[in-house]
Amino acid sequence: MYYPYFIAYIAIGIVLSLAVFYWAFRTGQFGDQQRARYLPLKDEADAPPVKATRMGRIETYGLFILATIGIGATAAVLAFALYFSKQ
Repeated sequence: MYYPYFIAYIAIGIVLSLAVFYWAFRTGQFGDQQRARYLPLKDEADAPPVKATRMGRIETYGLFILATIGIGATAAVLAFALYFSKQ
């Protein structure tokens, strides 16, 4: 009865997840896996603070907007399902 809505919701989630994975892979987020295990042991107290670039701020705002849209879509699907399940 409500399967098309949930299937569409799941499909959109999978597509968004694959898009974010592709972005991470393309920008080199998985490039140096051997170094990652030593990062908690490295002391970087002497390093100067990193300034946020314009692209970094755009990515941060974009991810925040995507998260807000996702939470809103979840609430809309649940409200729709609950509203029509009582009828």
